[in-house]
Amino acid sequence: MPSQPLVLQRGLEAYATTFDAMRAFTDARTAATADELWIVEHPPVFTLGLAADPSHVLDPHNIPVVETDRGGEVTYHGPGQAVIYLLLDLRRHKADARLFARELVNKIEQAVIDTLAAYNLACERKPGAPGIYMSDGSAQGAKIAALGLKIRGNGCTYHGVSLNVAMDLTPFTWINPCGYEDLATIDMQSLGAQATLSEVQNALADKLSKSLSR
Repeated sequence: MPSQPLVLQRGLEAYATTFDAMRAFTDARTAATADELWIVEHPPVFTLGLAADPSHVLDPHNIPVVETDRGGEVTYHGPGQAVIYLLLDLRRHKADARLFARELVNKIEQAVIDTLAAYNLACERKPGAPGIYMSDGSAQGAKIAALGLKIRGNGCTYHGVSLNVAMDLTPFTWINPCGYEDLATIDMQSLGAQATLSEVQNALADKLSKSLSR
C-alpha cells in the first residue's frame, strides 16, 4: 500500500513559478522520491492545456495567458481558489500506470465531491467533461471544480485540481471555460458555504491524501 503523500503549503505563488517547479521536481525524482501534494493559490492567470483552442480566450483583460502541458482546455486560476497539484508516481499504485490514470481522475473527483458534501453542497460528475458540477438548486449545472493532469510515460504526474472557494468569478466570463461556450461557474461562497480558503485547502488535501494511500 502506498504511503500518504507529503503535503506542502506553497502559499500565494505565480503560476509560472509553480509550473517550472513541478517540472523540475518531476525531472529530478527517482524511484525513492516521496509523492507530494502542493497547495497553492495563484494570482490571476488563464492557462491553456495541450489541446486548447486559443480562441476560447475571448478577452483576457490583461490577465496573463500561459500555455501548459496538462490535458484539457482553458481555465482560470485566481485568488480564493484552492489549487492542489499532485506529484505522484503511479507505478506505486499499479504496475500499469496507464490503467490507473482513469482511476486517479475518479479519486480526485471523489475527493472534491466529499469535500463539498461536508458543506452540504451536492455536486456530480458529467460524462466526458472532467470536473465537478452542481447537481441541484439554482446553480445546477454550474462548474465548481476543474482538473487537468500531465502523466509522463514513466507514470509520474503533475498538475492537478482547482476548487472555487471564494473568488471573483468575473474572469470566467472572459473565456469559454474548459472549451464550453456559456458554461456557468460558481464558488462555494456564492452557494452560502461559510468556509475559509485555508479550511477548504486542508480538507481537500486530507481527502486526496487518504484516497491515494488506499
